[in-house]
Amino acid sequence: MTHEKLTVEEELSFITKRNIRSHPLTAAKGHQGCSSMLRLITSSLCLRCQRVPALPLNLRPCATLSSEENQQTVEALYDLSVDIQKVRQLKGWVLHQTPAYTREVADLLKDMGASGSVIARILALHPESVLCHPEQVQAQRELWMSVCPSQRELVGIIEKFPASFFTSSSHHDSQRDNIAYFQSLNLNKRIVTKFMASAPQSFSRPVEQNQLMVQTLQQAYRELGGEEANMKIWLQKLLSQNPFVLLKPPEVLRQNLLFLRDRGFSTVQLLRLLSKLRGFVTELNPDSMRHTLAFSQETMGCSDQELQDMVLSCPALLYYPEEILSERFNGLHGAGISMSQIIETPTVLELTTQIINYRIQRLKAYGYDVRTGSLQALNGTKKDFEVSCGKLQIRRERPMFNPVAPLRDED
Repeated sequence: MTHEKLTVEEELSFITKRNIRSHPLTAAKGHQGCSSMLRLITSSLCLRCQRVPALPLNLRPCATLSSEENQQTVEALYDLSVDIQKVRQLKGWVLHQTPAYTREVADLLKDMGASGSVIARILALHPESVLCHPEQVQAQRELWMSVCPSQRELVGIIEKFPASFFTSSSHHDSQRDNIAYFQSLNLNKRIVTKFMASAPQSFSRPVEQNQLMVQTLQQAYRELGGEEANMKIWLQKLLSQNPFVLLKPPEVLRQNLLFLRDRGFSTVQLLRLLSKLRGFVTELNPDSMRHTLAFSQETMGCSDQELQDMVLSCPALLYYPEEILSERFNGLHGAGISMSQIIETPTVLELTTQIINYRIQRLKAYGYDVRTGSLQALNGTKKDFEVSCGKLQIRRERPMFNPVAPLRDED
């Protein structure tokens, strides 16, 4: 057997025996030196094995790891203007895999309308895609086109979410079944496409699990007084805002709703909370909510009713950890903002301390003092805040005419 045909285990054994025979400790000390040498080599090999990165399990059956880079893959990536150094740094193991289908995958992307620069970005961001068999990629293309309006939009999705598109072929049946199920709910195709891109785990698992969670959400919606005519729109909004909601156990949703009901929230209020952005009720648990609410109430010194009103205005009070809330309370207090102001406008707690400080300085430059004015000026997105600043600037440059103010006579 030649040296090139040795397996990894055989090569290690060969090297170990050769080193033992040739090492001076073995020759000088006989059996005792041999034992010492074996312990030394074993320790070295163990340390070396700990530094070798493990390959993803879903790629091991279909690809073989080589000690050297696959030159065909490297050359194909170079020809496609892919940043090889970035690939080596982030996912260098891909370059050692055989077989690889770099040119075939690139041709399929090009056939979908992807430009050369887009293909290069996709392969640099998700080089594992070159390990997907062309037939698998084609099957994914046909599957996604069943819900995607156009190939152009599909290319845009692949560019942003390549890992969602280049999935294991073992999930193809589950993907197809889940697409059919969500279409049976009369959900908009764009919503289903967005769902597939941002939460591929929901489409890779058995459809029965998604059916169970959807049925739980629908049941909760009805029990809380939701109108049947609005069910489709409500569910579509919830899934589009938080596509990971289906990955949560149905029991968690029920426990959280029961906890909030025990805290005095009515069915109408619970429906409002369940419909809030990100479907946050499924992200929580009773213990975390209990600690967070107790901390907020103790810090602000508010009543139960005030705390309940604050939660309805700012659900973040339920899911922000105590550490984050503590930092934001301290930051607002350090800026001269009172607790009564926070109780009146709790949504300021959704902003980081850095953003709050920046906005306070901006408002101060326009003559607005948040310590005496409303905190509503601090709220909103960056775009909303810029609009507010623009209004303040106009007001400062063109003060409102006061009809009762005395006219100044010129000397």
